[in-house]
Amino acid sequence: MKKSILFDIHPMYSMEILKVNTSYKKVDEIIEHLKERISENPEGGFITVFDHYQHTQGIGGKILDSIVAVKNLLFCFGHSIGSIEIVAFRPKSIAIVETKASFILEFLETPRPEVNAWVQSWIKEIENNVS
Repeated sequence: MKKSILFDIHPMYSMEILKVNTSYKKVDEIIEHLKERISENPEGGFITVFDHYQHTQGIGGKILDSIVAVKNLLFCFGHSIGSIEIVAFRPKSIAIVETKASFILEFLETPRPEVNAWVQSWIKEIENNVS
């Protein structure tokens, strides 16, 4: 898992998983895996899936030729609302991008280190999940 800074201000995590290193064949299979992990967590709350590819295509937007599918899984781990400002960090999203050869999963860093660790571990489970 690689940590980087997007646009010089947004800490994010990213991992590319080659399709030969996983049994998952489509974005929707990965989404089901992540939804299961969210539901297993007592703080987790699944919200929805946003088909970013379909949306961008529908408005005539530009999509890289290498991209096959893009979906965002929206969820929340808000166990308290201790300040008004914290609400701006919620909900969270995991982006799942499918190319011909790989899946790229990305998410912005959260203020809670344990949430970052949970999401990283779920993403890492996808790699080497070869049947």
